[in-house]
Amino acid sequence: MKGSCLCGAIAYEVTALAGPIVNCSCRTCRKAHASPFASTARVDRTAFRWTKGQDRVSAFPSTPGKLRHFCPACGSHLMAEWRDEPRVIIRVATLDDDPQQRPEIAIWRSHEVPWLNYHEPMQVFDETPNPRA
Repeated sequence: MKGSCLCGAIAYEVTALAGPIVNCSCRTCRKAHASPFASTARVDRTAFRWTKGQDRVSAFPSTPGKLRHFCPACGSHLMAEWRDEPRVIIRVATLDDDPQQRPEIAIWRSHEVPWLNYHEPMQVFDETPNPRA
């Protein structure tokens, strides 16, 4: 599977996920992604490689021992790693290919934002009804 940042300056490849897709609602994921949760998946280090722009990747130590890797041009958060762990954590939304899996686990529910509504119906559109909104 191939993945990339929004501007295309950085790309990576993953040969296989090493577990389920997880939706994380922790405060650091919410802030890093400007989203109510981040969809992540573990990948063995040997199954992950940068294919373009590795020299451009920036990192931020969001938690002691954990680095979040992102594109400094467009801000896309691509992966994270605990330095001593055998797996990295990819951001599933940056995959350009369908991982053929769906999220199975939700973690840090205690940090969920109160305004996100998972269960009530809302208006749904295939694309934005007003492109200038």
